[in-house]
Amino acid sequence: MMTGEKGLLKFFSPKLRNRLHPINIEAAVLWSVAGTATALWLVQPFDWLKKKIWEVEEKAEDKVQSDE
Repeated sequence: MMTGEKGLLKFFSPKLRNRLHPINIEAAVLWSVAGTATALWLVQPFDWLKKKIWEVEEKAEDKVQSDE
């Protein structure tokens, strides 16, 4: 184990420190990135999301301004 890796794990309890290995942490991060990228690729209707999000906000702002 490299010095920097050992330093990152020192904040965990000794029991957990023995179970955590840098390669496992790296694998978890890489799978998380891959999962997020896949989810974004599957849900590509960005234009639809923009319309839904910003139109709702604009309508709410218009209502607030018209009430004043």
